[in-house]
Amino acid sequence: MSNKGPGLFSDIGKKSRDILTKDFNSDHKLTISSSTNNGFDLNTTLVKSRGLSSGDVSTKFKYKNNTVHVKVDTESSVLTTFTIPDIVASTKTIASVRLPDYNSGKIEVHYLHDHAAFTTAVDLNNSPVVDFSATIGTPGIAFGAETSYSTSIGNFTKYNAGMCLRMPTSNASVILADKGDSMKVSYLRQLDSLNGGAAVGEISRRFSTNDNTLTVGCSYVVDRRTLVKAKLNNHGNLGALLQHELANKSFLTISGAFETKALERSPKFGFSLLLKP
Repeated sequence: MSNKGPGLFSDIGKKSRDILTKDFNSDHKLTISSSTNNGFDLNTTLVKSRGLSSGDVSTKFKYKNNTVHVKVDTESSVLTTFTIPDIVASTKTIASVRLPDYNSGKIEVHYLHDHAAFTTAVDLNNSPVVDFSATIGTPGIAFGAETSYSTSIGNFTKYNAGMCLRMPTSNASVILADKGDSMKVSYLRQLDSLNGGAAVGEISRRFSTNDNTLTVGCSYVVDRRTLVKAKLNNHGNLGALLQHELANKSFLTISGAFETKALERSPKFGFSLLLKP
């Protein structure tokens, strides 16, 4: 599949979102992962959130670029996902079903080209929701849109649009979402002073309520094993994160959230530990 084109609609603004949201959490999470040379991966995850504990066990098997992923959780549900590339040139097909809910099946197709990308997903039931997205452009500039159509109500439940501009050391994006009720503008700049990290500014506005949120954040590469991230918005919400690679592909992540305008409230802390023997 080509990776020289504009990318998928979900890629618009992704680098900025990753700095401001990825790995920030207030849960306690432990993941143990192992893999073999023949393409078999095994992951066990335990999560404690708001006093409740949950977990899952997942296996992934790869064979000639085809992937089968099976996840069993503590709710006794089994999610099976099949990923098959290049049934047709430049495509990737993903089929999934969650048991015992037989109506939860879904099939999704991605098509990537040098100047266009499309995705479509259809629920495998009597009243499916049809998702569609399209992006056109180049690796440097892209325009895209996505929509969801519910056959049960005969109406569109979602339509968003966006554009992005990518440069060697920076990128900017604009996303119009919530059926035109909200807009998000973000700008990311990679800085040598952050050892390969980046600074991000994001402005989001909801037109129906006239609410504006300004968020600034940055990531700082302390060394090749340690990453620090921080973010702050105009409502006084501060987040900080430390991620350290304990060994090869084994990570400890500690994050915290604070409300600077309400210091009497207790801060929230979370940690994630990924072990890969």
